[in-house]
Amino acid sequence: MDNIDRQILEQITTWVAGGHRVALGTIVRTWGSAPRPPGSAVAIRDDGLVAGSVSGGCIEDDLVDKARAGTLATQRPQVVRYGIDADAAHRFGLPCGGLIELVLEAVAPHSLLPQLLERLKRGERVRRRLDLASGAVTLEEGSASDELVLTASELVTHHGPSWRMLVIGAGQLTQYLAPMAHALGYQVTVCDPRAEYADGFAVVGPAGQVRLVRTMPDDTVRELQPDGHLAIVALTHDPKLDDMALMEALASPAFYVGAIGSRANQAKRKERLKEHFGLGDEALARLHGPVGLKNGARTPPEIAVSILAEITAVRYGYLIPEPVAPAAAATLPAGCMA
Repeated sequence: MDNIDRQILEQITTWVAGGHRVALGTIVRTWGSAPRPPGSAVAIRDDGLVAGSVSGGCIEDDLVDKARAGTLATQRPQVVRYGIDADAAHRFGLPCGGLIELVLEAVAPHSLLPQLLERLKRGERVRRRLDLASGAVTLEEGSASDELVLTASELVTHHGPSWRMLVIGAGQLTQYLAPMAHALGYQVTVCDPRAEYADGFAVVGPAGQVRLVRTMPDDTVRELQPDGHLAIVALTHDPKLDDMALMEALASPAFYVGAIGSRANQAKRKERLKEHFGLGDEALARLHGPVGLKNGARTPPEIAVSILAEITAVRYGYLIPEPVAPAAAATLPAGCMA
């Protein structure tokens, strides 16, 4: 994710400026159960300090030992595997015989990490090509569909925001939702044509990460050209605004569409969308509402957490069942809530 990329790169920059040697490790493949997905990174300083993570800690411990011994990626990039057999998997904390493959590279001027960091700060998406024979790097303009690729000659990684979120409404809830979504790696657009809300909205985050637009919601949805990496959340409580966004959103490939409001309001909203905008039952079934996981959230920050929890579950393909209310849970047999 973008935030994690930047934190690791900023730490590497500080370490190198202080005269330290640093190795960068990137997960390129996993088999079985693995704690972190491909693309996850870790930086190891020559004295053993660590930034980032590629496992539960055991692989990092091995990398630290090698860094202190001066044997970690001292020449050209290396491809290494952890957990090839069950004993090794257990030793390195990989559950169920998992296996992790890493590319390790020594950080040098030709790694172009400061240049990559600057481009990420500008909100750009960047494709990084690492030549495995020489360690030389080239940086290219990335796209939302980029995927990590390892060949016999190079490693191609992508950096910067690939997941996007459109929030309709610049009210109090959005003041919490937008920075939280940014922390999860989303490039956030907040849309509100109402001056009484937009004028007081404090845009947070680095340039390119959270932005405010004052265009009409339906126009904004179309301009963003929704794809499977876009979540759309309507939070104004104003049918004239929320319905306009939902009309376009529910007919798009956006992976998540949600709207705030009670169950009664959601039923009325679906009736309006069907009668006035011609949306069918299949499209309306995609609407998450009341928006967010049903976890008892009441305050704006709690509701923001519940919204992002539901979006995360949908993003990874998890179906979250209706929760058991506290009063009902108290009558369940012991062990039912485990």
